[in-house]
Amino acid sequence: MRPILKAYGAAYTDRVSTATKSRSNLIRTGARAALKLRDAASAPLYWWYAQHLERQVKVHGRLPRHLGLILDGNRRFAKASGLQREIGHSFGADKAHEVMQWCLDLGIPTITLWVLSTDNASRDPEEIAHILKLLEREALNLSKDPRIHGNKVRVRAIGQHSGMPPQVLAALAQLEDRTRHYDGMLLNIAVGYGGREEIVDAVKAHLEREGAAGKSAAEVASDLHPDHLSAQMYTAGVPDPDFIIRTSGEIRLSGFMLWQSVYSEFYFCDVYWPGFRRVDFLRALRDFQDRKRRFGK
Repeated sequence: MRPILKAYGAAYTDRVSTATKSRSNLIRTGARAALKLRDAASAPLYWWYAQHLERQVKVHGRLPRHLGLILDGNRRFAKASGLQREIGHSFGADKAHEVMQWCLDLGIPTITLWVLSTDNASRDPEEIAHILKLLEREALNLSKDPRIHGNKVRVRAIGQHSGMPPQVLAALAQLEDRTRHYDGMLLNIAVGYGGREEIVDAVKAHLEREGAAGKSAAEVASDLHPDHLSAQMYTAGVPDPDFIIRTSGEIRLSGFMLWQSVYSEFYFCDVYWPGFRRVDFLRALRDFQDRKRRFGK
């Protein structure tokens, strides 16, 4: 984790005061009500179209075994909506709950949500503190969420977490511990995550393991196979993502699952993450179903 993450840890609780949280909650509630009112007129048509798309997706039947989601555009959504930057992240957290439910409804077995990257550490410390506070709150909420326990969702936090505030680490550890033995959907929360960092960590882990077995560097290099590194990735033992969706209109991976995405199908959606609708999700899945995966052949 980058050094700045150690710096904001000390100021974490100071930056998120009770008054700030109360004001943020009021603005968030008002903004949500205004957006619902704005969308009310198109609700019947939207509902019909979503039902139509869902029928098409279910009839086709082929769904991703592992869906990766790059949650991009929270700040731009807030700016476009005339809201404070922090409110965009709060809306983004709410949207993650919605999308998880959509995946549960369809029976997608594994999803990975990229919540916070290592590169994000260079942002304004107040913004990072707000994101981490949201992460702590949502981890605690998920650990008690009836949907998690009713559907036996196993949750894991993946990434580099050293230097994160202890409250956040404790909330994530509690969530992982309470869902550790579940065998339903696997939900990976990628926080403090970077694809290059993951590969470096995998190489280090492999070298340490082989060195402990008494092998020389030359022997390790001679025997090295991609499967050795796959076994040391944060997602070891989980199928590679066959479908990755990125919102906000950016057409790049930005380091998301660089090793695992070699044969993934990609879908780039113009809408910002908090505005990602069920019809957008179903359109993406329908597009995935229409593709013929060739795996480099």
